[in-house]
Amino acid sequence: MSNTVAEGQSQAERLNIRRALLAATIGTIIEWFDYALYGAAAGLIINKLFFPQLSASVGVLAAFATFAVGFVSRPLGGIIISHVGDRFGRKPALVFTIALMGASTVAMGLLPTYAQAGLWAPLLLVILRLLQGFGAGAEYAGAVTLVAEYAPPGRKAYYTAYLQSATVIGTMLATLMFLMVSYLPEETLFGWAWRIPFLMSALLFFVALYIRKNLDETPEYVAAMQRADARRHAARVPLGELLRKSWREVLFGFLSVTGHNANVYILSAFSLGYMTNTLGFARTDALLAVMIATLTGIVMTPPMGALADRIGHARVYLFGAVFVFVFAVPMFVLLETRSVVLATCGLSIGYGIGFAGLASAQGAFLANLFPTRYRFSGIAMSRELSSLLIAGPTPFIASALVSAADGKPDWVALYLMLCCGVTAVAVLVIASRSYERPPA
Repeated sequence: MSNTVAEGQSQAERLNIRRALLAATIGTIIEWFDYALYGAAAGLIINKLFFPQLSASVGVLAAFATFAVGFVSRPLGGIIISHVGDRFGRKPALVFTIALMGASTVAMGLLPTYAQAGLWAPLLLVILRLLQGFGAGAEYAGAVTLVAEYAPPGRKAYYTAYLQSATVIGTMLATLMFLMVSYLPEETLFGWAWRIPFLMSALLFFVALYIRKNLDETPEYVAAMQRADARRHAARVPLGELLRKSWREVLFGFLSVTGHNANVYILSAFSLGYMTNTLGFARTDALLAVMIATLTGIVMTPPMGALADRIGHARVYLFGAVFVFVFAVPMFVLLETRSVVLATCGLSIGYGIGFAGLASAQGAFLANLFPTRYRFSGIAMSRELSSLLIAGPTPFIASALVSAADGKPDWVALYLMLCCGVTAVAVLVIASRSYERPPA
């Protein structure tokens, strides 16, 4: 009888893990679909639709500036929504994030262009980017928290690595959408077809919303809140307790994400504009190269997560940072050949080894820095400060560096190497300390 009960509990646990992983993964796909969609649009069409009065190079910078605007509101969204997640439960926070992100993205597909509404068009675009960023500010942190609290010990990196694969799936879907509409005549593309990818996101949004509304709260969170109530010290403001007790973890967590964010947005957003506007690739060739490269990231990240569980999260994280540091210059050399095959190889190596190494260990690495009662806030604070200062500005910074260097990518490679150097140092410092704590 006891064996039957244990087996039933084990099956129920596996079912709960799968449900949590599905709910978190679809939401993460939407987050990155939204951002990669806008990143692709910023590099290819936003400048012509919303900033036609500017020159080509200045228009691209303006488009990437609106991309960066979405990251301005991410820390605020991360702080407020993660407070809800730590104080009232993971589920209501995750339902709100997906609703706000989905509605903002669909609304972008309904916006008037500059030709139709003048200055109102870019103004409305900026407002929607701010709302989108506010919701996205807590999405990944909530997803990692949810999965890490459901995952069994010794498998946290493996399960949270799927969330990073989901980020690449979102990027690939967004790229695929733009690849499909890019085959249309330019008049059709800039007339109405550019709206299709934004409007199609509604399908993912409704699926994710349904799944999350039917999800249970994590057992680890419920147990932690029961213990806190028993001791009568549940934090009224989890952020305050986080900053009092774990400010070092927030600081080093923030620094550790630097290289990953720079690498992701150079690979997914900047590379499209650089290949088409600077190197002269056909728009469809550039989109196809990025889409193929993202597949390597999807395939390689979970196995890297399993490796991180086996040999240590910090070791795999450090490997990813060192690899991107070393490969930064060779990757741009391959792009500069103007060969579609070699460019695809360069981006694929960047995704398959560099991205996978950094991404696979990141979720478990950050989750282990903070106790349950303010884990959501800790991950959100660490990641979203980096999103504001590194991720959002990276395509703009990289474009400006290329422009300042007369089309050469040398300074962009140096920027990427600097960011990965910061990550490596931060991981080494954290690895030399005992920050990991038991659930509380």
